[in-house]
Amino acid sequence: MSTILIVDDDIQLSSTIKEVLERAGYMPTVLHSGEEAIEIVKKENFDIILLDLIMPGIKGIDAMVEIKKISPRTKVIMITAFATIDSAVQAIQKGASEYISKPFKINELLTVVNRVTEEIKFADNIKHVDLDFALSSFSNSIRRDILSMLYEKTKMRFMEIVKQLEIEDSRKVVFHLKILKEANYITQDSDKLYFLTSVGEVAYNSLKIFKDYLVSSKKK
Repeated sequence: MSTILIVDDDIQLSSTIKEVLERAGYMPTVLHSGEEAIEIVKKENFDIILLDLIMPGIKGIDAMVEIKKISPRTKVIMITAFATIDSAVQAIQKGASEYISKPFKINELLTVVNRVTEEIKFADNIKHVDLDFALSSFSNSIRRDILSMLYEKTKMRFMEIVKQLEIEDSRKVVFHLKILKEANYITQDSDKLYFLTSVGEVAYNSLKIFKDYLVSSKKK
């Protein structure tokens, strides 16, 4: 699970957030000022930082700018009061990935954190995929279905794939299998069973993460 840094001068709130995230399987660390946050990211890596917008000393948005300079890959989620939504929008424009406004419910917090975690997974997976070809493959529903079937079934014979796709002209399936095979997304064993390669598994997981992210975004 992602490593998370919680930065909020409200000791009770930050303690509650820490407990919620620990129960969800995350590994949170708590600090109470932007200055401390800037110093710790110089020494430690965090996937996500939950950063209060309004704190004594350096403000959250200014701390975020410095943090992103030190650790560009770290995702920042701003914590803001309802009255400072405009400031949260500014923070997103300056590099924050998300914001959550106080008071928030546990499920709202976890939804935002999970969504940003999925963004991180997608970004990590897509590094190992030919992006142009991946997008081309994902744009075709037949190829998406083939990848999904092989992921679920592990191995399948040609006629099983044709039957499950419910395509009368099997030549179409041959065509799409050929494209996926030439891209090293799928291969066959000695028994002519099709299965995903390691590259194909990464491509499928990237597709799934992207789809899950789009679904969660629509629920915002």
